[in-house]
Amino acid sequence: MTVRRVVPNIRSEALQESREFYGLLGFEEVMNHGWIMTLASPATPAAQISIMDSDKTAPVAPDMSVEVDDVDAAYAAMREGGAEIVYPLRDEEWGVRRFFVRDPSGRVVNVLGHR
Repeated sequence: MTVRRVVPNIRSEALQESREFYGLLGFEEVMNHGWIMTLASPATPAAQISIMDSDKTAPVAPDMSVEVDDVDAAYAAMREGGAEIVYPLRDEEWGVRRFFVRDPSGRVVNVLGHR
């Protein structure tokens, strides 16, 4: 399994203001679903942050997202390792397969792969 990217997820009730703020640092909007938007550096597209007010389908908003090339293998590894699964593996309508797991410090990690 290979990690493709890691993205911090910032919870905010001020999505537009946050977009403008991070725009001052050179970030541009590359995805917006209304409840979550991703901003990226035009010069380095893998440098990203996501800003969300909540998660559309999950009971908790994750603190970070880790995209992997094999989300099923990641899920199996976490289950076998005894990690707390916060949101079970599933396919989402916007084209990702994902699950949430809690890390040892209590942070919720969204582990995903694009379909």
